[in-house]
Amino acid sequence: MSKNHHTNSSQRWLQEYHTDKYVKQAKHAGYRSRAVYKLAQIDARDHLFHPGMMVIDLGAAPGGWSQWVQQRLHHQVKLIAIDILPMEPLPGLTFIQGDFQESKIIDELRSYLGEQTVDLVMSDMAPNISGIKAIDQPRAMLLAELARDLALEVLVEQGHFLSKIFQGEGFDAYLKVLKSHFRKVVIRKPDASRARSAEIYVLASGYQPQNRVKELSY
Repeated sequence: MSKNHHTNSSQRWLQEYHTDKYVKQAKHAGYRSRAVYKLAQIDARDHLFHPGMMVIDLGAAPGGWSQWVQQRLHHQVKLIAIDILPMEPLPGLTFIQGDFQESKIIDELRSYLGEQTVDLVMSDMAPNISGIKAIDQPRAMLLAELARDLALEVLVEQGHFLSKIFQGEGFDAYLKVLKSHFRKVVIRKPDASRARSAEIYVLASGYQPQNRVKELSY
């Protein structure tokens, strides 16, 4: 791929960013990222949140989703956020910094939870994109699978799982596993998700824990 192509792509991205209405809205409202509007639009349709719930936010940095959930529930929520990148603190939020693919991070999360179950696991994780689909798709699927497996371990009965995912190899098998554990599995593409982006969100509702995964393996 040529240097000019990278330059042109960067210029297009910057132009989109500066003219993006959701970027402007997020700045005006004091949100940490435009991604809050993806979550808000999914919630408006699917009613994910209720006061007093426990939520895990994967791929959380810079913290927009957690920030929005706190405001949405007037801080009547317990939040655990995980990201490999640092994140500015939020009141009432427990932040674990580290690579979600490493077992020590999952162990730290398990230690914090103890026997407590979780109402919603939400993941906006995505790999660093190389532009080569044969590399990017397996990386993205691995993150989505790890998020799913965590949800199957920690969710309360009737709990929810929301994850970013990219259609491609492994997608159908991924949905099949979810459908065996949840009452309802749907695909969402909120308006705030850029049209040219291949990302979509899978929402699995009504967790049935009869076949609960006992522990993640790495």
